[in-house]
Amino acid sequence: MKEKIYRFYKWSNTWQGTIVLVLLFMFFVAQAFLIPSGSMKNTLLVHDALFAKKFAYGVPIPRIPWVEIPILPDFRGNGHLIEGPKPKRGDIVIFRWPNNEKIHFVKRCVAKEGDKLFVKDKQLYLRIENDDKKTIEFAKKMKAKVVDFNGEKFILNPYSTIHKGIHHDPEITEIDGFNAPVFNYGPIIVGEGEFFMMGDNRDHSADSRFWGPITYKHVVGKPWFIYMSWDENYTVRWNRVGKTIDEIEEELRKGILKYSVTEGHKRLE
Repeated sequence: MKEKIYRFYKWSNTWQGTIVLVLLFMFFVAQAFLIPSGSMKNTLLVHDALFAKKFAYGVPIPRIPWVEIPILPDFRGNGHLIEGPKPKRGDIVIFRWPNNEKIHFVKRCVAKEGDKLFVKDKQLYLRIENDDKKTIEFAKKMKAKVVDFNGEKFILNPYSTIHKGIHHDPEITEIDGFNAPVFNYGPIIVGEGEFFMMGDNRDHSADSRFWGPITYKHVVGKPWFIYMSWDENYTVRWNRVGKTIDEIEEELRKGILKYSVTEGHKRLE
């Protein structure tokens, strides 16, 4: 046994062994990503370098890094070697953009199959599985307000109380044509096997309001922890380094982390 371990150790120190182990780690355990835009501000910031947990929602089909070419056929037809749990409402999810699967996005899942939603005056209204009772139960869980709209119960801004990174830009006050879905969208009922994604930086996020829901096939994983972060002046944000996304959200809830609502906003990203 000791001899086998020693042989493996020696092999792992060769360049071939190192490459194989790194690829296996990237394919099945974790993959590094850099947040390029402010669409998830204030939860995830521009230049947050993080590891994504690849096995959070099953095991996706391995792809060659950078060129994003699958190395195995999609036997199941759902983009995964091993099927796992599906994203839950409120989860932050890393996924492939349906319009170009070589591009990764990170957004929050705000609705699932059977949910009814619409946006009115920039406010999100959510009805769970088109059912009053389930809507009220979820509202209690999220500490959110239930309102009546056309004889149906909806949750007003269902995630904003628990997930403090969600916000609007007070400087965005007029519809300019391109940003119309930011102000008003829907109503729609999310289709079978679909997930509706939105950025926490509500007024500066290109998401499902613009290009529709995603499916499980597009899901890659979920943000795990931040291993490095720096601001626009290349100053390290030590208060974020080494923390899981759950820890970041908890500090936002407690007011330990505070960020400007309007700082760094540029465009829909």
